[in-house]
Amino acid sequence: MSLIVQKFGGTSVATPEKITEAARKAIRAQQQGHQVVMVVSAMGKNTDMLVDLANAVCSGPSAREMDMLLSTGEQVSVALVAMAIHELGGKATSLTGGQIGIKTDNSHTKARIQSISTDRMQTLLDDGHIVIAAGFQGADDEGNITTLGRGGSDTTAVALAAVLQADECQIYTDVDGVFTTDPRMVAQARKMDRVSHNEMLELASLGAGVMHSRSIEFGKKFNVPIHVRNSGSFTDEPGTVIGPDSESADRPVSGCALTKSEARISLIGVPDQPGTMHQVFGVIGAAHVAVDMIVQDVGADGLADIAFTVMEGDLAATLKAVKKVASDFGNVEVQCEEGLSKVSVVGLGMATQTGVADRMFRALADDGVNIKAITTSQIKISVLVDKADGQKALRAVHREFELEKPPAARSDFSEDHGRLEQSSPADIVARLQRMEDLTIDNVTLDQSQGRITVTDIPDEPGIAAQIFEAVAAENLLVDMIVQGAGTDGLADLSFTVPRDVVTKAVQVVEDATRDLNCGPIESEPAIAILSVFGIGIRSHVGVGVRMFAALAEAKVNVEMINTSEMRVNVVVDSAQGDAGLQALKAAFADVKS
Repeated sequence: MSLIVQKFGGTSVATPEKITEAARKAIRAQQQGHQVVMVVSAMGKNTDMLVDLANAVCSGPSAREMDMLLSTGEQVSVALVAMAIHELGGKATSLTGGQIGIKTDNSHTKARIQSISTDRMQTLLDDGHIVIAAGFQGADDEGNITTLGRGGSDTTAVALAAVLQADECQIYTDVDGVFTTDPRMVAQARKMDRVSHNEMLELASLGAGVMHSRSIEFGKKFNVPIHVRNSGSFTDEPGTVIGPDSESADRPVSGCALTKSEARISLIGVPDQPGTMHQVFGVIGAAHVAVDMIVQDVGADGLADIAFTVMEGDLAATLKAVKKVASDFGNVEVQCEEGLSKVSVVGLGMATQTGVADRMFRALADDGVNIKAITTSQIKISVLVDKADGQKALRAVHREFELEKPPAARSDFSEDHGRLEQSSPADIVARLQRMEDLTIDNVTLDQSQGRITVTDIPDEPGIAAQIFEAVAAENLLVDMIVQGAGTDGLADLSFTVPRDVVTKAVQVVEDATRDLNCGPIESEPAIAILSVFGIGIRSHVGVGVRMFAALAEAKVNVEMINTSEMRVNVVVDSAQGDAGLQALKAAFADVKS
């Protein structure tokens, strides 16, 4: 018999009428021959009310007691849903996270799942019950109630689908599915029929609010198809399936996103030597701050500039940490800029199709949007812009890549969305131990590329577009693109190309920038790119620290950096590539999948 997990968010169970409708959906699914597990969030604004109550009686409630309090919201919901199913003639049992056997670490208010027992759930399912599971919660080894933090009910639902080897995890929410961008900002946004786990990981980390990135990490790690649907629909209208495949394999870009409130911190003139990155990001990691865009461009005269972004709410803690390390270095200037937004385009097709960067940069330039920083991955390009330009920039790239239009019909479309492969019980147990731990899929060395750097680029719209339009016109394949913060209204822009076209690329860029008042064009015909690729790269804040510590220990200097949700790339001297690869493999051996 097939098994599905249905998750209902707070707005989907906000009233008795909505609770009854959710119960009907579960019963209907059971009548269609499925075993059903429901995961339910707290009703409507219930969690906000509980937080207000806590603040009314205590100026600084402990994290443990907040977990005790907030977990009651889901317990109210699951009991009411079970009652509604009974009233409709069905069989249902409600369970808290602890009763199910969801084991977490002891990080109150932001716990991570370590394992889930399936025995009790499976017994109830086999007896014809609909299992109603409280989302957002679990228990640590001492039996203390813990909560999973933002997006916790989504995480619960996908995790249960993984351990139960469900055919599908259905996420019922108040939107129709996953859109090419936020429809509240771009009226032409289109609902996608399907989107890949990789694309959705990037979009979720960029602020696409339909689902939280931790739940998508589970979906990718355990190959769980996730179907996002509107709970308000009285018909079974299709939503969006998040799975192994993209609907836009024939197009370079599937979606775009805007992260509104970012702040950039720049360290100007740090020592260009092994260990510098470890010192900087070690103190940030110790402050438990998640860093977003990290940009280090090529150093000069023994010094380099490092820039990175954090959410504005983390700015004060981050500044405190980096000012101390800056003083340890000596004559290092710390600069800070608030009021920034990040605009990104995402697509699996980007890995195999050229010309994405130049189109994006031209669209922004034509709308008068100035680019303050650039970083790329295989399936994403992100640029930093003024917050006032954020929404305009988002609309510009959505229009440029015609995301309002559906992709061409695919002849190979199948309704089989990738059910979890069958494994032996021992294999399943082994895979699900410490479920939410960091998983590194691969550590690689690429020694096929060279680097081009355009120095002293004026900080004004259109220059990046002009450079990459010239490069695209010659069909030169570009991999990494890094533009840092710059100083005095000037910035450096670096990118990598295959080694055999470095000389040609230099000539193309020289011709393109001849009248742009840029500085000299520098190049390195042979570089090494080290990459760490995995699930949880961004949500586990210690990944960069471990990476930079390993390279520092091996005396390998980092020359350039760019980051994404699933990958961290660093450029090192070609002669140090093998040493860096061995250092990183050793550093991540314990989390290698």
